[in-house]
Amino acid sequence: MAEAIATRLAGEGAMTGLEARSAGVGAFPGSPPSGGAVRVASKRGVDLRDHRATLLTRREIEWADLILTMSPGHLMRVSELGGGAHATLLTAYAEGTETGADSGSIPDPIGGSDEEYDRTYRRLEDLVGKVLRRLADEASG
Repeated sequence: MAEAIATRLAGEGAMTGLEARSAGVGAFPGSPPSGGAVRVASKRGVDLRDHRATLLTRREIEWADLILTMSPGHLMRVSELGGGAHATLLTAYAEGTETGADSGSIPDPIGGSDEEYDRTYRRLEDLVGKVLRRLADEASG
């Protein structure tokens, strides 16, 4: 959901040159998104039906300029794969506190109700919006 949200918001904000990708530390490559994610995103005009899971590897880490993770455990895996220098928690980066204390994880709603997916979607939309505003400010300043 975060990748689709970032792509949508970047397009709405006319942010050129931004490419968002997602990869999971425990993903089954090629797996489709959960039904809850598809339904919740669809209600907001975002089509996830063609999205497929990608496993996080060194190749994805080498591609990325910035890696934002959903949890400290994910951040640890990025570091193990050599990407720690340009990785931080999504919550921390969005709030500008990546050098401070743990700002919290974003719970994975997998297996949960559509309401849980909706809460996660809204939280991601808020955080990703903050990230994009920060990136735009840094690019212009």
